[in-house]
Amino acid sequence: MSACVSGGNPAVMTSVAIAVNGGGSRSRRAVRWAAENLMPKADRFVFVHVIPSITSIPTPSGDCIPVTELDENVVKLYMQDVKLKTEEIFIAYKKLCKTRTVETLVLEGDNPATALLSYVSEARINILVLGSCSTNCIMRKIKGPGVPTTVMRCMHSSCDVYIVSRQGIISKSANSASASETRSGIRMLPQKGYGEDSSGINAQSAGICPYSVETRVRKTFWTSSISEISYPSSYASFAHIDSPTSASVAMESIQILRDNLETATVEHVNSLASTKSEQSVVQSEVEQLRLELQATVSMYERACEELVHAQNKVQLLSNECHEEARRVNAALDRKETLSKIAAEEKAKHLQALKEVKDAKDLLVKETYGREVAELNALKESSEKQQIIDALLSSDRRYRRYTREELEAATDFFSENNVIGEGGYGKVYKCNLDHTPVAIKVLWPDAVNKQDEFLKEVEVLSQIRHPHLVLLLGACPESGCLVYEYMENGSLEDYIFHRNGKPSLPWFVRFRIVFEVACGLAFLHNSKPEPIVHRDLKPGNILLDRNYVSKIGDVGLAKLIPDVVPDNLTEYRDSILAGTLHYMDPEYQRTGTIRPKSDLYAFGVIILQLLTARHPNRLLLKVENALINSSFADILDNSVTEWPLAEVEELARIAVKCSNLRCRDRPDLDDEVLPVLKRLKDVAGACVKSEREYIYAPSHFFCPILQVKRHSPTDDHIYIYK
Repeated sequence: MSACVSGGNPAVMTSVAIAVNGGGSRSRRAVRWAAENLMPKADRFVFVHVIPSITSIPTPSGDCIPVTELDENVVKLYMQDVKLKTEEIFIAYKKLCKTRTVETLVLEGDNPATALLSYVSEARINILVLGSCSTNCIMRKIKGPGVPTTVMRCMHSSCDVYIVSRQGIISKSANSASASETRSGIRMLPQKGYGEDSSGINAQSAGICPYSVETRVRKTFWTSSISEISYPSSYASFAHIDSPTSASVAMESIQILRDNLETATVEHVNSLASTKSEQSVVQSEVEQLRLELQATVSMYERACEELVHAQNKVQLLSNECHEEARRVNAALDRKETLSKIAAEEKAKHLQALKEVKDAKDLLVKETYGREVAELNALKESSEKQQIIDALLSSDRRYRRYTREELEAATDFFSENNVIGEGGYGKVYKCNLDHTPVAIKVLWPDAVNKQDEFLKEVEVLSQIRHPHLVLLLGACPESGCLVYEYMENGSLEDYIFHRNGKPSLPWFVRFRIVFEVACGLAFLHNSKPEPIVHRDLKPGNILLDRNYVSKIGDVGLAKLIPDVVPDNLTEYRDSILAGTLHYMDPEYQRTGTIRPKSDLYAFGVIILQLLTARHPNRLLLKVENALINSSFADILDNSVTEWPLAEVEELARIAVKCSNLRCRDRPDLDDEVLPVLKRLKDVAGACVKSEREYIYAPSHFFCPILQVKRHSPTDDHIYIYK
């Protein structure tokens, strides 16, 4: 459908195609003009870009492989990739159309003009818009007619063609009625702006424009006007300018060329332009040629400036070369001087080497004499040390037993003598030197490090405290430790009433808590560094025949770091010593041990003494009971006379000791021990009058009155009473 009808009645435009290249102002100018003038009335708006036919695919090495030799899928993927990259060309043009939806199309063809003509014919395009081709007449002579010229010449009569240039719009209207006429319908429209009114376009398309000229006349002008210009001989030397003088001569030649072009053009225009309208068209062409010539001259001037800049750079490099040569000569002179100095220094060096050799010989003699003296001194020192060791061996604070002595005492470690089995080994009861003792046989893995074992035993044997189990001796060869025997077993048996153990009175429990705290304070204040128990629990708190509590297994967690018994927890690649419910949570998380780690286990033990419950979730139960004022409900019901105020105070101290973070736990010496001592004194005062009845045998009581007798031999006195 034509953009307009000769009668002047506008028709609806069905489809508009705009041919665009990979970039440049000509295509943007054409798109902008079409968007402003044709888009409002177009039903279909298509951007068309032509790419060369894909006959081969490049490789990373730079070669090309024909598509016929490749797999069909590979060729298909390559073509899709090329078309995706080509789609990026349309992004800038779509922005010029703002919100209007446009179509994009990529054509393949070795000849863009032929591809466009075929597409217009097949797709029934009504209007085709193109950007102008290069206005450089010299380039047109070399490359031949451009795409717009070829399309304009070969376009069939059913499609309007608009070529948008900087000077104006060249159009070819579709008019089947005038197809047989001699004129081709090509019009040059003066461009007042790209937003030109569409009615002006229609009027010009209808043939109203007065600037019609035959194609034959325009073609003759281009061929004759260029060929008749006489070029000066200096024009041929543009590419061989090697000095500013030749550059000025070339500039004069360009000016002569410009004058000749204007003269030839005017004469040719006068001869061709028979009418005023035709003369105007020709003059516009002449003006375009003048502009092209001015652009060429500007390019040449820039080339001359670059040539001068290059000559200056060459001169600068030449100066630098001379300076570098001077430096090389100076360096050679210095080299010769330094060679002479080096020869002199070499002679001095040889003399020094001779002196050094003489000094070395003297040093060897002196060294030999010193070594002989040192050997003699070392021999004397070794003899003195042996004498000192022999004198000090009798001052050892623990006794070293042989394996034979321990086997004889335990009947070869008979199972009948086993009184317990802990996380570090079995415990046997026997008599050594007519004294009941407890022998702890460590697991075999702990005996491998004998030096470390002896060092730790030496340290443990020096620890003396009333509330720490005393280490009497050791057998390093078999990994045995000999402790004093504790008749009443462990505190754990009394808490859970195992092995027939009775329930402990509340005041005895208060005293045990204070004694354990005293033992821990002694360990934590040891010098040069504190001793951390690491495995404090009721099973390691033992009671002697008078129910005095003592802490056992001191130092074993440090002595056996590589053994993993059942009651130890393995953390990552390290071993965390301790029993699960008594282990410091911060120690479990970080693996860092500190004295306050024992304080957490101490708090749990206090709560167990008060409640006789398993340590699992015991802290949470006690906290809830204290908050709800129902602590009396969870106390050990085997004790009926609990002093509730003191018991609750002790429970709160235990909860503070069992805080999750070490820094939130109280200080043992300054905060915990004073409170425990006061509670122990309160318990002692309450039972002072009853203590003699608690531990008196049954025959001390009168069988009738059930009161203690002052003199058990005087039965008649109580009968008389």
